[in-house]
Amino acid sequence: MLDEEKQQPEGLDESEETSGEPGESIGAADQEDGENVAVEAEGRQTVSSRQQSQRGGRSVRGGSATAALEPPTEPPPPPRLYGRFKNEIIPSMMQEFNYGNPMEVPRLQKIVVNIGVGEALTNGRAMESSVKDLTIITGQKPIVTKARRSIAGFKLREGNPVGTAVTLRGARMYHFLDRLINTALPRIRDFRGLARRGLDGRGNFSIGIREQIIFPEIDYNEIEKIRGLQVTITTTAKNDAEAIRLLELYGMPFIKDTAEA
Repeated sequence: MLDEEKQQPEGLDESEETSGEPGESIGAADQEDGENVAVEAEGRQTVSSRQQSQRGGRSVRGGSATAALEPPTEPPPPPRLYGRFKNEIIPSMMQEFNYGNPMEVPRLQKIVVNIGVGEALTNGRAMESSVKDLTIITGQKPIVTKARRSIAGFKLREGNPVGTAVTLRGARMYHFLDRLINTALPRIRDFRGLARRGLDGRGNFSIGIREQIIFPEIDYNEIEKIRGLQVTITTTAKNDAEAIRLLELYGMPFIKDTAEA
């Protein structure tokens, strides 16, 4: 019995010693893994914080925060001519033409601005320059128009680029018309007014402009060549009389008719 009691604690001591060594090694490994995981987590947090700071418009360098350029938060101003249409043009035309409903009053539908580039067949830069000028003038990227049929006399084949055009609607249409009437047309040399022969009999009016530099957005030192453009104003008027009166109320400077004088 004494021998057995002496053997049991010895066995226990051996088991504790043998089990203690791997336990200590396992604990040390877990501790090292935990430290590595903590370091990786801290690294991820710092990277994510940097990404968030960059997305927020600020970048931290050398302990100082520099604000990046941010887009304007304020919306563009409403079109001034649209407010005039609702407050002044509609009541005036209802009284003058005896409309029974405000929806009968003609209104602007769209404005098409196009530039013919016949020299694009021989000059590759002409089309790029025209697209750039039209984009600056209208604030909208134009499309490239192509020939519908082949003409041997002009050395033109079907599908060749011959011009560029843009269609304006909504707020951009009213903003462009405002700049055309009040800024661009008065800059024409010896300007005395627009002729009424630009009407097509269905309420549409076309204006031919010889120089694109009348628009203040165009820099004379950066253009490749002086080119003309055409502006077509499409309205819902039923005849030319209603279209002329609508454009006059918008402020279009027409030449005074000799019959009225």
